[in-house]
Order: sequence, then C-alpha cells, then structure tokens
Amino acid sequence: MLYLLDYGAGNVTSLANSVRQLGHTFRWIETPADFAEATSLIFPGVGAFESAIQHLARRGLLEPLREYIRSGKPYFGICIGMQVLFQSSEESPCAGLGVVPCRIERFSDHDKAVPHIGWNAAELFDSSPPAFYYFVHSYCAKYNPEKYPEATEWVYATTQYGQELFVSAISKGNVFATQFHPEKSGAAGLAFLDNWLRSANTPASTVPHVRRTLRSKDGLTKRIIACMDVRANDAGDLVVTKGDQYDVREKDPSATVTTAGAVRNLGKPMALAERYYAAGADELCLLNITSFRHSPLQDQPMLAVVRAAAERIFVPLTIGGGIKDTVDPDGTPRSALEVASAYFRAGADKVSIGSEAVYAVERLRASGGTPDGTSAIETIAHAYGRQAVVVSIDPRRAMVDADYAGPYADEIIRAADGTGWWYQCTVSGGRVEALGAGEILLNSIDRDGTGLGFDLDLLKLVKCSVRIPVVASSGAGKSAHFVQAFAEADVEAALAAGIFHREEVGISEVKEALRIANINAR
Repeated sequence: MLYLLDYGAGNVTSLANSVRQLGHTFRWIETPADFAEATSLIFPGVGAFESAIQHLARRGLLEPLREYIRSGKPYFGICIGMQVLFQSSEESPCAGLGVVPCRIERFSDHDKAVPHIGWNAAELFDSSPPAFYYFVHSYCAKYNPEKYPEATEWVYATTQYGQELFVSAISKGNVFATQFHPEKSGAAGLAFLDNWLRSANTPASTVPHVRRTLRSKDGLTKRIIACMDVRANDAGDLVVTKGDQYDVREKDPSATVTTAGAVRNLGKPMALAERYYAAGADELCLLNITSFRHSPLQDQPMLAVVRAAAERIFVPLTIGGGIKDTVDPDGTPRSALEVASAYFRAGADKVSIGSEAVYAVERLRASGGTPDGTSAIETIAHAYGRQAVVVSIDPRRAMVDADYAGPYADEIIRAADGTGWWYQCTVSGGRVEALGAGEILLNSIDRDGTGLGFDLDLLKLVKCSVRIPVVASSGAGKSAHFVQAFAEADVEAALAAGIFHREEVGISEVKEALRIANINAR
C-alpha cells in the first residue's frame, strides 16, 4: 500500500490529485504506526527546512520516518522531502535525517535571481535526453564532488542555474528523491511520477557517476503566466473579468454578452484555466478581485475553484486577493497565515499579497529597517518558505518638472523629450524582499488594459533593485511585447489576462515568438 506523508505544511493536495489522476490509490500517514503498514512512501511538499523537521518531530513522525527509510522499503521524496534526507541545511540550525552525506546550501544570487523558480532542464544519469520540470526553491544540494565525494554515488540528475550546478534528483537503493515537482510539471512530470509508481519504485539501484561541467547558459525557461481576475457577478456567480484601469463594469449599452453596468464576463474560471493549461501556460494565477468581501475562509466558491483547478491542472497555481489578517463577521480573528494555509491545502502553490505588503513596508520604514516578524509576508514565508510568497505591486508614474531635485531625484526616469517621472510604490521593492518575498508581480497602473506593451522602464528599474524573480504584468497587446520584456528587461516571467481571454493572442503564439527570438521557452 502506497502512503503519502503530509508533514503539516505545503501543498500536498497536488500530489494526491496527481496520484489519483494516474489511477493509483493511497493512504495518508496519520500516526507513527502507519509507517509499518506502508509498502511504499512519498514525502512531498514545499516549505522551510526547519519548519518541516519541527512539524515531523512534534507529530512523532521523525524517528519513524528514519526507521522506514532504513527498512529498505521504497521512498520517494519531493522538494522538502528530498532536502530532509541531507545532513543539514544552511537555512536552519536543525539537523536533517543524515541519509545523504552532504549539506543543503543557498543559491548564490550574484548572477541570478533567488529563489530558483520555473521550468529547468534535469539531466539524468541514465543518458535520457534532458526534460523540463518545475522548480521552486532557494536552497539546494550543490554538485561538488571535491567537497562531498561520498555524496556523488547518490546523484541521479543535475540541473544548472546561472553558473551553479546542483543535484536535482538522487537515487540509491530504496531511496529516490527529486528537487523538482513532478506533480507540477505537466505531462512530463506525470509520466515521471507514474514510472516510479509502476516500476520497482526506484529508477536505479546504483547510479553511474558522470562528472558534469557548466555550460555558458543554464536551461531555465522564461515563464508565460495566464492570469484570471475572478469576482462574483451581480447574480453571485464567479466569473473571470477584466477592465481598463480595474473598472470591470460594461459601459456599452449594446454589449453582446452582458448589459450595460453589469460585471464583464469573459468566461468561467475553470473553463479558462483548463484551456490555458492545455495551451501550454507555464503557470496560472487566480486573483480574487473582490478580496473576500466577507471572510476569506468562508469564501467557499473561491476555495472550490482552487480545489477544482488543482484536480485537473498540473502546473503551478497562484491565488491572490485578501491574503491578510482579517476578522470574520462573527468576530473571529483570522491571521494571514491561516488564510494562506487554507488555500495551500486546497491546492494553491503560491499566494499573492498586495495591499498588506504596503502596510508591512510602512511599518518596516517606521522601525528603522528592522522587521518585526508579524507581517503576512514574514509569517507565511517562515512557514512555507519565501518561494511561496508573491508580492503584487501597483506603481503609477508621478510626473515631475525638468528641474526637479526632490527626494526622488535618484529614481527619475527621463524620456527623449525631457519628460520625467518616478514610480510611486517602487521604493518598496527592495524592502518586500527583505521581509521575505520570493517573487514580485509588477503591475503598471499606467499600462493596464492599454495593449501598448509592458512598461520597460519600470521593469528595468525594479529588476536592477532586487535579487528575487520579477513577473512583468500590465500592457501586453501582442507577442512582441513578451519578447521585449524578456530581451530588454530580463524579467523571469510575463503575465497577461485580457488578450488571452479574448483570444487576441494565443499562448502558443507567444511561445513561438520567444523561440524565434532565441529566448528559452518550454
């Protein structure tokens, strides 16, 4: 009997859905005694190393897990389920299980953004051609035969990020594990997982060691994200909508789909999500633009959408809108961590935080730059890892005179005609990184809904100010705009909504434009 180990944090729902999709049955590890009943075990999840070890210890599962691995029965670890096998992690003073004689270390960010988020090539040691899988992590087992010679016999696959080579899969005896997420890697990931489930449960009993060398460029692809602004219409049904400058009401009395003044309906969330998954979207983003008007944990329709999406869509899913400390109508307080946890348990992989991030930065500035540990960004990042937290920023151009010498003089951008401006809100970019954000979703109020292209000046400014991944948003009108964002601003991902909903531009069309421009795309 296959068992899945839920250590208490992270999105384990996606793996469960993948196993069911592949036609396999399983049970959950609920007590230490369940390890004796398991004939094979998968330990999935994202999150912080210390949080995972502490959760396992508190539930009395740490030593039974160690004994299970020693028993020789098949074990498959995913992401944090791989990292806990190592001796220790630079992320935490906690000791790991010590199965693999190597330490987990943080990526260097001198030549790249950290966390490592996206689709990258895993080169297997069985001579299979490289395949692309989804990664989301800040720490890794660096491939270093000189420093960790005894660990080389565990190496099953390596991946390059920037100019660092790390171990993306291990295999020895009954133990197999991946740093990437097969359950979030589309068809290739499902096939990879199915192979383990249907075979002897471990791809290789011994791994022939082959020395790997760095290439001039890594295999990380640029991500195309389909975003859906979701809200209830006047009848109470959830619809995907879109508007100019965030106004989603129809203004044309002759509108064919809705009447004037009604919420613009561009489709049902699940129908569009499935369409984008089939079309090759690298990630999906669901933003609840009503921001949970009554209570985030009582917003059952939105939770149901996330659960349904996680059952049928096997690429990463971000949920946003109202991820903050709040109070239920009956007076029950709800923390941002509690809200985020509910959506992770429903099947989300990341949460997007908007207005709450601004308030957190204001507190950080008032304190002289010392985080207090209470913001939504900090509490969620501590529990799930910073890679699970996306901060959404909505800057607007603030125009200035030609002789402006005020407090934002260092941030002024000048056009060829001498026009100058600075961006309100961009000053918070570096500070949300300090608070623990793993990614910035960079919107542009000036460009939203215009179809004129992404605000390249804004993208370049923020990209130069932070060392975490940046997602370009607002303004895309054609495939060439995505090429510009990647080629000129070097962002890690680009997001669009309306042009995809209205089928003015297709995801495959964007991917083809990237390939023609020699930009890595999945």
